[in-house]
Amino acid sequence: MNYKPRILEPLVRRVAGEYPVVTITGPRQSGKTTLCRALFPDKPYVNLEPLDEREYARNDPRGFLAQYPDGAVIDEIQNAPDLTSYIQVTVDENPEHGRFIVTGSQHFGLTQAVSQSLAGRTAMVHLLPLSFEELTSFDTEVDDLWQVVFQGAFPAIHGRRLNARRWLDNYLLTYVERDLRQISAIGDLAAFANFMALAAGRCAQEINLSAIGGDAGVSHNTVRAWISVLEASFVIFRLPAWHGNLRKQLLKTPKLHFLDSGLACRLLGIRSADELRHHPLRGAIFESWVAAEIFKHRTHRGETGGMFHFRTTRGPEVDIVIRRGLSLIGCEVKSATTMDGSFLRPLHRLEELLDGALTKRLIFGGGQRQERSQVECIPWRELHRSSWL
Repeated sequence: MNYKPRILEPLVRRVAGEYPVVTITGPRQSGKTTLCRALFPDKPYVNLEPLDEREYARNDPRGFLAQYPDGAVIDEIQNAPDLTSYIQVTVDENPEHGRFIVTGSQHFGLTQAVSQSLAGRTAMVHLLPLSFEELTSFDTEVDDLWQVVFQGAFPAIHGRRLNARRWLDNYLLTYVERDLRQISAIGDLAAFANFMALAAGRCAQEINLSAIGGDAGVSHNTVRAWISVLEASFVIFRLPAWHGNLRKQLLKTPKLHFLDSGLACRLLGIRSADELRHHPLRGAIFESWVAAEIFKHRTHRGETGGMFHFRTTRGPEVDIVIRRGLSLIGCEVKSATTMDGSFLRPLHRLEELLDGALTKRLIFGGGQRQERSQVECIPWRELHRSSWL
């Protein structure tokens, strides 16, 4: 598979010139290894997935690091989290910028080790699955909205032209059977797999711990812990409720979104793009796809936080709200191909409730950009042409 440039590249190059260690996290198969080997071809590369390398790094960390006096790319470092303490010592002795590039696909284990050992010595960046902007550089179908959403955005599917259903089946098996066995909080893997499918059925909805727990047959505290696991391993992300300078009481429950729409489709048992096109959850899945695209747009440019949803107790709901300095971007999402004036009402109502300036946008399933009542109506395939920072 030929390497395709990633939007994260400028950020990685920049922080490599500012810190002795760069930590790149993200879900499995998001392209971390490929990115690192492309950007740092002259650095030695070592992967801590093989048992012999992992045991060497765990049992003799000083000897392991002595092999790389000028630094290295160390892949899957969460397999030897104590190694970060020894990296701290060596970079304190020689704080040359960009000495070590470390990656990890288990954010929940890696973050704790990095925060304890490498605080102030590393920049942490996140590489997520391909954005639609990046996907357009692949030899893949990008004109059919529902094909794009159904296939998802993992690089291997598009770079190697693999069957998305089969690849995602194997991905889920690997995630549940291998990765989650390493987490003590997951006792019943079958129950957790069922919970993941239930979560997919609630994408783009506010999280109701008790309702999900009732359907999954577990307590709401277990659901809370499992949602944290999915978020920490880059399967989902949560949009908190916006509760800024408003004159009305707001509901403060976060919304749940999947980072990869293909994974959500697979968990829901959707078998084709055509089936998705007629699925009762297609609007929710499309909203989650849009939210994930905006999340990637911001994350790959180094912007974290600042994304919300908005709903009052008895008032309008706006799917996505982005804080931009002293102003906000309000974004509604509709899968319909034809515009309807009713789509714009929540944005106008939000503008009335806010004291600050609001940029109003609508992302829809059609193909022609429009301007209506001071609302930018943006076709899905032009989403990346607007700034979401």
